Amino acid sequence: MTDQSTAPTLVVGLGCQRGCPVSTLRALLDQALQAHRIGLSEIKALASIDLKRDEPALIELAEQLGLQMMYFSSEQLSAYQPQLSHHSEIAFERTGCYGVAESAALALAEHLANAPAKLLIPRQKYAQATLALACAA
Repeated sequence: MTDQSTAPTLVVGLGCQRGCPVSTLRALLDQALQAHRIGLSEIKALASIDLKRDEPALIELAEQLGLQMMYFSSEQLSAYQPQLSHHSEIAFERTGCYGVAESAALALAEHLANAPAKLLIPRQKYAQATLALACAA
């Protein structure tokens, strides 16, 4: 049994194109967690950019997993630019930040743990979606 107070805060940041199916997000999540031997039960919450607040697949994924979905503004996310593994000009043109998945994961991990966060799984891209996993101690 692990002591929850010492377990790192693991969160998933997600980005996706409009109309991305929830099955795509779920496949990307399952694949990333499996590859890094992380149990779904270890994930505390999901995050994305506030422009995606009404994206059905993100809402549905959070409901399926029973996890809270939190959204951050591009201003909040742009603070994490120096920590990103990948800078997407397209993401910047569309959202005002260079990487939604990584930035959102870092922002949420820091927010929940009230401690500095780092990327555990850098940006993974699959079909119309991106995913990153961040942790904070």
